[in-house]
Amino acid sequence: MSKIGKKEIILKEGVIVVLENDVVRATGPKGTMLFPLPKGIKINIENGKINVFQKKENDPETKALFGLTRAYVANIITGVSTGFERKLELIGVGYRAQASGSSLTLSVGFSHQVNFKAPEGVTFAVSENIITIFGADKVLVGNTAAKIRAIRPPEPYKGKGIKYVGEKIRRKAGKAAKAVGAK
Repeated sequence: MSKIGKKEIILKEGVIVVLENDVVRATGPKGTMLFPLPKGIKINIENGKINVFQKKENDPETKALFGLTRAYVANIITGVSTGFERKLELIGVGYRAQASGSSLTLSVGFSHQVNFKAPEGVTFAVSENIITIFGADKVLVGNTAAKIRAIRPPEPYKGKGIKYVGEKIRRKAGKAAKAVGAK
């Protein structure tokens, strides 16, 4: 049995969680999110706490989904209450980003500017060379950050590109200089 799945989820203030037809609906200040429960998993909502259970203890399929379901329900509760953010850093001479409405314009060393449209539920904020991605859905925020990073991933020689804040780039040594007088 999963150690994570056994942990109870404590509801945050201002978050309402309802279970209807095996779909968990969480509503909070940042919006509403839905999560369909997998077969064989049930939840119990009581006194501001949520517990996740397996209908059959020894079913290998539900064992695999037990901890995952608990983590996902905890993430949607955090998402509708405080939300998630992911930060990207632009490194390189002349590399810039501009946020306008729901789109992001990047100048990252190409002959043209790259426009990136935000998926619904995700917003951008840009300050100097840091792009901050906000949203209630953790998966959507992470996928959006990964897609932006994939536009110009950091290269190993000079480190230029788009990287996550705090990410360590493995650097390579450049070409060795030719020895003087060698034939």
